[in-house]
Amino acid sequence: MKKEFYQGNRARMYEQMKDHSLLVLFSGEEVCKTNDEAYPFYTDRDFLYLTGLDAKEFVLVAGKDTAGQVREKVYILPPDPMKERWTGARIRPEEAAACSGIAQVGFSGDFAAEFHSLAVSGNYENLYLDLYRAHPEDRDRPAHRFLKRAASDYPFLRIENANAIIRRLRTIKQPCEIAAMREAEKITRDGIVAMMKASRPGMYEYQYKAVFDYTLGQYGPQGPAFPSIISAGKNNFCIHYYSYKGQAHDGDMVLNDVGAWYDNLMNDVSRGWPCNGRYNEKQRLLYECALKTSNHMFGIIKPGMPMAEVDREARRYNALMLQEAGVLKRTEEIGTYMWHGGAHHVGFDVHDVVETPETIAPGMVFCVDIGIYHEAWGIGFRLEDNCLVTEDGCENLSVITPRTIEEIEDTMRKG
Repeated sequence: MKKEFYQGNRARMYEQMKDHSLLVLFSGEEVCKTNDEAYPFYTDRDFLYLTGLDAKEFVLVAGKDTAGQVREKVYILPPDPMKERWTGARIRPEEAAACSGIAQVGFSGDFAAEFHSLAVSGNYENLYLDLYRAHPEDRDRPAHRFLKRAASDYPFLRIENANAIIRRLRTIKQPCEIAAMREAEKITRDGIVAMMKASRPGMYEYQYKAVFDYTLGQYGPQGPAFPSIISAGKNNFCIHYYSYKGQAHDGDMVLNDVGAWYDNLMNDVSRGWPCNGRYNEKQRLLYECALKTSNHMFGIIKPGMPMAEVDREARRYNALMLQEAGVLKRTEEIGTYMWHGGAHHVGFDVHDVVETPETIAPGMVFCVDIGIYHEAWGIGFRLEDNCLVTEDGCENLSVITPRTIEEIEDTMRKG
């Protein structure tokens, strides 16, 4: 992404902030794994969305005055030759400015004092912080700790949740984001095709994962967009499965739920195939139900459609397909075989943190995920594609990945 993308995101953020307001966003910090080892650092996505800066312990501060004018500054870690010897070069001020388009760059050690001066200047009444939590019991992030300090030291500042604004911004993808997602789709396709071609009875799940990881590794260091879900046989009935210890036996279905990222944008694609390359009668019957349902959804999704209707209609139509196939007696019993919905948005996160819309609008990108789990037959899989909403309909971004029975079997024969 060019700096203009991040500048535009910040400008839209500032437009929605109240006058007399301060904004403070944190990039995040490392989390200890064991002893002196930390988990791999993952920059806060909202911070990344607004700055393009991918590094720990950075802070963005912006102040909006009565006239709507904004002054912004980003604080970065200072050079430290000894630490850089161990963990690599740190971003320099000129690099931070070139990437983000933020002219004023300072060092993190100055943040507290300079924020204090702003807070007590009498020019500001509100403080915007990103206070998002996925779950109430989640650990405090830097913003939550800063909130406690602000409540104590600056009780005259009214707290506003910046996350609510950023969610709205992230709901509609910009052309450069969609272009990046198209590239991520190509990488994901190559990873899935490589697994299909390598597939054989007796192959272990960790071997499928190794094939996928190796393929993505040829495109750069970022690798999978999220922990890959790759399973076979009975393990397909664990929806979020990460063990990779099972073995694909002749006749087993292989399930994968994987994605790549490109230029900070992610995707999420699922395919299911028989490890021996040939769908048996029951596998074919169930897969065709899922495929017909998916194709139906891509034929009706368009702007103005209620967002909640995507999951409802997918369940309704899939129930009809399974009933017509003789698998389901009553459509009301679809929950026996369809265990989850699948219309989550994708973007800077694979489950993108957006403002859940009431109605679908152009520029949204979300998954159409049709899962069928028939435990009695030992068949579980999902068919998941990424849907870009256009001005008058939608586009399947992941249609480039083999998805019909004929395409998958042909791909596997060419392995």
